[in-house]
Amino acid sequence: FLLGGCTFDDGPGACDYHQDLYDDFEWVHVSAQEPHYLPPEMPQGSYMIVDSSDHDPGEKARLQLPTMKENDTHCIDFSYLLYSQKGLNPGTLNILVRVNKGPLANPIWNVTGFTGRDWLRAELAVSTFWPNEYQVIFEAEVSGGRSGYIAIDDIQVLSYPCDKSPHFLRLGDVEVNAGQNATFQCIATGRDAVHNKLWLQRRNGEDIPVAQTKNINHRRFAASFRLQEVTKTDQDLYRCVTQSERGSGVSNFAQLIVREPPRPIAPPQLLGVGPTYLLIQLNANSIIGDGPIILKEVEYRMTSGSWTETHAVNAPTYKLWHLDPDTEYEIRVLLTRPGEGGTGLPGPPLITRTKCAEPMRTPKTLKIAEIQARRIAVDWESLGYNITRCHTFNVTICYHYFRGHNESKADCLDMDPKAPQHVVNHLPPYTNVSLKMILTNPEGRKESEETIIQTDEDVPGPVPVKSLQGTSFENKIFLNWKEPLDPNGIITQYEISYSSIRSFDPAVPVAGPPQTVSNLWNSTHHVFMHLHPGTTYQFFIRASTVKGFGPATAINVTTNISAPTLPDYEGVDASLNETATTITVLLRPAQAKGAPISAYQIVVEELHPHRTKREAGAMECYQVPVTYQNAMSGGAPYYFAAELPPGNLPEPAPFTVGDNRTYQGFWNPPLAPRKGYNIYFQAMSSVEKETKTQCVRIATKAAATEEPEVIPDPAKQTDRVVKIAGISAGILVFILLLLVVILIVKKSKLAKKRKDAMGNTRQEMTHMVNAMDRSYADQSTLHAEDPLSITFMDQHNFSPRCNNTPQNICFFFFKW
Repeated sequence: FLLGGCTFDDGPGACDYHQDLYDDFEWVHVSAQEPHYLPPEMPQGSYMIVDSSDHDPGEKARLQLPTMKENDTHCIDFSYLLYSQKGLNPGTLNILVRVNKGPLANPIWNVTGFTGRDWLRAELAVSTFWPNEYQVIFEAEVSGGRSGYIAIDDIQVLSYPCDKSPHFLRLGDVEVNAGQNATFQCIATGRDAVHNKLWLQRRNGEDIPVAQTKNINHRRFAASFRLQEVTKTDQDLYRCVTQSERGSGVSNFAQLIVREPPRPIAPPQLLGVGPTYLLIQLNANSIIGDGPIILKEVEYRMTSGSWTETHAVNAPTYKLWHLDPDTEYEIRVLLTRPGEGGTGLPGPPLITRTKCAEPMRTPKTLKIAEIQARRIAVDWESLGYNITRCHTFNVTICYHYFRGHNESKADCLDMDPKAPQHVVNHLPPYTNVSLKMILTNPEGRKESEETIIQTDEDVPGPVPVKSLQGTSFENKIFLNWKEPLDPNGIITQYEISYSSIRSFDPAVPVAGPPQTVSNLWNSTHHVFMHLHPGTTYQFFIRASTVKGFGPATAINVTTNISAPTLPDYEGVDASLNETATTITVLLRPAQAKGAPISAYQIVVEELHPHRTKREAGAMECYQVPVTYQNAMSGGAPYYFAAELPPGNLPEPAPFTVGDNRTYQGFWNPPLAPRKGYNIYFQAMSSVEKETKTQCVRIATKAAATEEPEVIPDPAKQTDRVVKIAGISAGILVFILLLLVVILIVKKSKLAKKRKDAMGNTRQEMTHMVNAMDRSYADQSTLHAEDPLSITFMDQHNFSPRCNNTPQNICFFFFKW
């Protein structure tokens, strides 16, 4: 027998048995040498007993055997009984085995209920090997009946295997990776043990039923226990237990080691990037989980995809090849330790994107969807990723064209890549436009071939205002122009509409429908005939193409005014009366033509025998007005005798040439009898800066052949009067000097002689003045009505102040 057995003759202490300090009550020692209170039917002798009636249900008493450490299999044999006088259940007897002073596990054997009053025998086949130690504990648990006794006796520790309970071979530790199934296989030796109750006992948990048993031979069998998808929380000590009525077998505790597969703490680092590759550093030195690391792998996938690819890596860095350009990838590192399921979860991801690649090709030839005058619609093929090689790209359509006047334009327009069509606006009509499309991404560009398209024609632009010029005549206008700066096609014709808008001549009708003329495409001028003089016409000219007329350009042009039309005096003598110094003619009003008549003019032309006679048909009118005084001093052959307002001649009226009156600043002096004169009648129209004059010779006065008795030549008469006035002044001075001398000699005689001298002088002066008055007696009725006409004496300052002065003195002052 080995240490640990006990017959209880000397009590439990003698065998080094101890009561558990932490149970509910104590086992009681019954000694054969001492009396006891037990019923007489209870066995005699010394043993340990528990009276259930003294304790509450569920209370426990534990008796601990000494700790044993054996290096071989041994057997513990003991006697027990559970008795009640009424045959009730006194409780449960549990056998516990504590290993290495660890926690108490579930019982490896137990018996419950009434077993009788005789002792029964049971075995414990304990397979705990050195250096592990174990301790067997007998536990009595009171049942709910609280009646009867639980007793144990004669505990033996044998050095050989049990006969009735199987012994387990050494149970080895099991190491698995988390998430895997763990399997314990217990192999036991013994007869008829395969039908015993089997389970896997966890030190700190529930029991695990057997999964499978099989006989190896007639004395050995194997039992398998499986733990599903173990985790770190399942890591514990486990042992195999078999139980029968005759006893129980228990194996050593084996450890379930659950390893956590390794996982990197940090994501991989990006070292380089290209359109089709990514260079990374695994960065797997720091891990979470258990080693050792036997395999490193790189797992990557598109972030937008569902597939995953894994590459084994045996270097700190790795280059992922054959990737798609401009694609986002998620890259993780996988670490693997030994054992099934040793690959840990992927580490933190590195999310990065490859670069764009140069576009595969340019878009196919542009398709022209629509051509208009100022816009072109372009179609192109759908640009997929397989062409662009980049998710970020630009599609640009570039165009350029040349026009006249060295004008050119080039521009590029960004287009919506998703739109199948794009419109290029604001193009010039009828112009060759070069188009090409450019596909651009960050890594390169591809250009399509140029396509030349001619835009459609459009209505032309306006005729240039600066080129539109009109040349005026009296009854026609010459209009010239140039082609529009923007013909926008081929000019087919020019259309000109015109109408009168105002006229200087009130008799011209200006309210009328416009007239239209059309000219050929190559015309640059047109003459408009049969127009009214002095009338403003408004012209609208516009060009047309096959698309229609363009906007019109306007210009106002005024025809020249025409000279007034005078009545026909040819063959008609307009002379009404003629004297030596005058001629009276009949003036008839003129007809205005394009502008109202501004004035009538009477022109007197002196006839000279050596001067060529003017032809009436080719006669030019007298445009420069010359007064009589300027004609005399300048030697002009004519002078203006009168200028009459048009209101003074509403109907035919006589006019006397030489009536010695002034009309509008022109003196009409008496005609010289010995000279011949042509009398001209002029009508003048004047508007703004234009003046037109028409004239006609209405009379001719021939020179007189005899000297007139009374009336002298007006010019000579004027000289004679001046000479007489000078002589009279000299005589007057002489007389005055003489009077002074006489006054000194004799005062009284001086007064008388002075009076006589003055009387003689007055008589001479009076005779001269009367003779001059008779020369200018005749006046016409037209001048009597003219408030602007004055006499020659009035014109030359012969004022009434001379009436009270001696005539010789008055003539003196006039000469001065």
